[in-house]
Amino acid sequence: MYSSILLFHLLGAAIWTGGHLILATLVLPKALRERSVTELMRFESAYEKIGIPALIIQIATGVWLARMRTPDLETLFDLADPNSRLVLLKLGLLALTAAFAVDARFRIIPNLTPEKLTALAFHVVPVTVISVLFVAVGVAFRSGGWA
Repeated sequence: MYSSILLFHLLGAAIWTGGHLILATLVLPKALRERSVTELMRFESAYEKIGIPALIIQIATGVWLARMRTPDLETLFDLADPNSRLVLLKLGLLALTAAFAVDARFRIIPNLTPEKLTALAFHVVPVTVISVLFVAVGVAFRSGGWA
């Protein structure tokens, strides 16, 4: 069971992080250069169909995996425990991702114009960095931290 949950978690991470790396390094620079909202929205609408389910799968499997490592609230908030620190770090990264996503979805994307592409870039780049940090923290679970 653990291996199956971990597999789905890693597949979700690959889709989420890979999609954001493509968006931040290929699609966004071209959209900014050409001042093309259409190019960006085309990618977003296609990616969203697989990216959002991947994120939901990551959250669900991440909660399951975290419960295995920190089975109760007392353990979760035990900062002396390396697993607890990593789970809390992942939860913090998730909160940041959610904050950027909500702001982009309700404030920026509905009013997106070529002039406002830079504002979207200030969301895409941090979310991409955060997604890579998610992967790094996940590796730390397996490797025992960043010693």
